[in-house]
Order: sequence, then C-alpha cells, then structure tokens
Amino acid sequence: MPLLEFTKKGIYCKQADVYLDPWRGVDKAIISHGHSDHARWGSKRYITHKINVPIITHRLGKILVTGKKYGETFQINGVKFSFHPAGHVPGSSQIRVEYKGEVWVFTGDYKTQVDGISNPFELIRCNTFITECTFGLPVFKWEKPLKVHDDINSWWANNKSNKVTSLLMGYSLGKVQRLLKHIDCKTGKIFTHGATEKMTNILRQFIDFPKTQLITRDTKKAEIEGNLVLAPPAVMGSAWAKKLGEISTGYASGWMAFRGARRRRAVDHSFVLSDHADWEGLLSVIKATGCEDIITTHGYTDIFARYLKENGWNARTEKTKYEVETIDSEVI
Repeated sequence: MPLLEFTKKGIYCKQADVYLDPWRGVDKAIISHGHSDHARWGSKRYITHKINVPIITHRLGKILVTGKKYGETFQINGVKFSFHPAGHVPGSSQIRVEYKGEVWVFTGDYKTQVDGISNPFELIRCNTFITECTFGLPVFKWEKPLKVHDDINSWWANNKSNKVTSLLMGYSLGKVQRLLKHIDCKTGKIFTHGATEKMTNILRQFIDFPKTQLITRDTKKAEIEGNLVLAPPAVMGSAWAKKLGEISTGYASGWMAFRGARRRRAVDHSFVLSDHADWEGLLSVIKATGCEDIITTHGYTDIFARYLKENGWNARTEKTKYEVETIDSEVI
C-alpha cells in the first residue's frame, strides 16, 4: 500500500488518517498554503505553516487550526510530517511525509525564483515526488524578476509624467504583495482595492511592505491621478475601475507569455511574472530530489508526465480538484 493515495476526498495518508489539501471536508487536514483551491472549508481540524493561520482563518472563518514552523517535525501515529518552503506565496509549503524510511513530498504549488516575500524553495530528497505542473510546457521560460520589476517601475513613471493613473492587477494573495515589495515608492502613492488591502494587511505582521492607501467612497479622483493602484484581475472593465479616471492597465501573470492571453485580457501592458515554476524550474527540481517516482497533479499533467517517462523517469498523473491558475481566475 502506498504511503499516500488519491481518493475522492483528497490525498490520503491511511497510516496517519490524515489528508493533504483535501477538496472535501475531513477530520484532519494538512494544508500547504492559503489559496482557496488548497485550503477549503469543512474540515474539523487544520494543520499548516504558521503564516497561513491568519490567511486561512480570514478566508474560512472560525476553524480549529494549528500553526507549525518550517522544518518542525510532528508525528501522527508514527508518521513524520514537516513543512518546507515552496516559494509560491508567503506561507506556502511542501509537505514532507516519512514512514519507516520512505519519504514522499507533496509540493502544493511552488516556484524556484526568489521573490523577496516568500521563503525560498527548499529542495527535499525523497522517494516519491508529487508535483504541480501549471506551466509544464517548454514554451514557459521566465525572465529574471528584476527585469520585470524594472519594467513595471518604468511603466508607472512614464504614466505619472503624463498624469495617467496606473492600474496594476494581480492575485490578492501573493502576486500583489510581490509587486508591492518591489515598487519604486519615490514615484508616487500606492492605492489599493479592498481585497488586496485586506490580504496585504494580514501579511504585514510577517513582512515589511511600503505604505498603501485603501480606495474608499470618499477617495477623490484627483488624489489618485498619476499614482499606482493595485487590484485583483476581476476589476478589469468594472464600474470600480472606471471611477479611477484616465488609466493605463497592467497585468502580472505567467500567462502573459501567451500572445493570445494578452489579447484576451485586453490590457495596455502585460508583465510576465509567475508564482509557479517554469519548465526548467520543474525539471531542475525533479532531477535534484533524486526521486524514484513522480506524480503530476494539476496543470499540463499528461504532457509533462509523458515527457518525464520518455526521458527515463517513472511518472504518472493523478486527478485532483486543484484549480489551474488561468488568465481569468482569481484564487484568493
């Protein structure tokens, strides 16, 4: 019997009677990070990294949740569990599972680029590696983050000189904070949408961010003019966005690497910046783990697993309920 198995409720460890990132309510759930496709409502007890505790309670309400440190080992019926940095968003964790000398690693979502706000990805040697492959195609090759952030700052500065407001969109958990951390505050003020302001304020207890100002009903258009507004993708074309006055729109996502995605979003400027590993990132991690078996869970699973098998790895796919980040999605 495998140490972890895929069931209708989620990834299950029978020996410990616990689930990893279950998509249905269970008695005990070990959670990799705070995005809504991995941390779902309905379980009796949650165990996660300590940074995720306020994120998950903000989203799920009153729940029984325990926070752990990175590298802290805890045992359930003889099975050893520990959280290790995944580099995806703040608090994101790989879940290491060990029993009788056998080690499995469930990555949740991860990236290998350092973003300045998340603990950098930690390589873990293992027997079986359960991996995402959201961007598991050779076409996905990320630029150096510093170059992207420089482009964003130049875009804002240019808009500022023309008295045009810059509306920069990204996911409320992870992406917006990453953008905020690298913004050149000397250019002007930074305003926020309510969803991004709430999540950023939760994370301020762990990370230093530049000052932001929430846009309210009382905020005047003249105050915002020429400044930067951080908001989730859902505001594109909304009445809320139209109240900002003359704007230039920007969107930060890995999907901006696709020309069709850029056209579909119809933004003025696209910035290729992802919170997931690219093709080379995925392969480099798999090679370095020394794993014997690989299971792909969400993304380009079939294509990626086939490539791995053709290149000598023992790989297969498993169906999960984890949502693949898309051009239209906002996983909060």
